[in-house]
Amino acid sequence: MKRTTAVVSGILLLAAAGRAAAAGDAAAGKAKFDMLCTSCHGVAGKGDGPAGASLSPKPRNFTDAAWQKATDDATIAKVIKGGGPAIGKSPLMTAWGAALSDADIANVVAYVRQLGAAAK
Repeated sequence: MKRTTAVVSGILLLAAAGRAAAAGDAAAGKAKFDMLCTSCHGVAGKGDGPAGASLSPKPRNFTDAAWQKATDDATIAKVIKGGGPAIGKSPLMTAWGAALSDADIANVVAYVRQLGAAAK
């Protein structure tokens, strides 16, 4: 029984380490966010950027705790890469997949998550 527990624990640790290694760099993500996203989503990620003011629907507020809890990283990455239509949302959300590498997208996801954590 102890051996089984040790093996399972080891597998869980490796899985967690893999997730941590795959996580993006929030500081690098902020640089991309500042360059590409703030005009609509705002400097603080509240969906209040100057270009977003005239949009309907309004851009996502990344500081919304309920949204942060209900949305996984893969969904955020999918929207960044494919735009709003990638998940059945507004076509006004630009697809950035041609402009950003997968690493860049992971970095922006990490920064978006940091915006949610900062709002708590």
